[in-house]
Amino acid sequence: MEQHSLPASPQPGATGTTRRFRLRGTAMTRLETFTDAAFAFAVTMLVISIDDIPRTPDALLEAFKGAPAFALSFVQMMIFWLAHRRWSRRFGLEDTTATILSFVLVILVMIYIYPLKIMFSSFLAWMTNGWLPANFALTGYGDVAQLFVIYGIGFSLLCAVILLLNLHALRHASELELSPFERFETRAEIGAWSILGAVGVLSALIAGLPPPPWNAQAGWAYFSLAFLMPGYQVIMNKLRMARFGAA
Repeated sequence: MEQHSLPASPQPGATGTTRRFRLRGTAMTRLETFTDAAFAFAVTMLVISIDDIPRTPDALLEAFKGAPAFALSFVQMMIFWLAHRRWSRRFGLEDTTATILSFVLVILVMIYIYPLKIMFSSFLAWMTNGWLPANFALTGYGDVAQLFVIYGIGFSLLCAVILLLNLHALRHASELELSPFERFETRAEIGAWSILGAVGVLSALIAGLPPPPWNAQAGWAYFSLAFLMPGYQVIMNKLRMARFGAA
């Protein structure tokens, strides 16, 4: 395991702090650089998945119709990228476990990128009654359910990797000299990714259960996050205020 020298604790408000979370990974590591490059490549794969360069105004308009699906896919990819970046900045770990988990994250992103875009393009095609193209044929409820199974598994695995990275950092709390506030924030991060991953598992399980068409409704499970995540944030804010006086 690689050893890392940790900077002395800065004073409140000094450079390198976020509220009261000391940033131990302010310098870009080779691991973070590699992960960033992999995410950038995945985004490039989203762009070049367009079949051909538009050669007429109608073809250009048709190509632009794919922009919403690309934008939603991009936003979801950035959620995972930001989570890894936040973890890297907070802890600066580059040991064997962190490296393996980051490599797993990269592999999952590369595999997940196409199901992600297919899911969003199919959803938007359904919402717009076909005006926005799906470029993917779903012939029945069974196909929809199968897509939700694939998407749910990929989403849950990505959440699990981010969760494990934070759990790994928490196991090194003494070595990293995490303060009580930092430990609380790390546990809060673990809880958030646990909720996200659990919803993905729930959706995949619903999609995997017969009979149709009920299993094709598995996507509605993700809408519960609109209530679960704000509710979780409210609870964490109350606990944070009670323990540390920080909102």
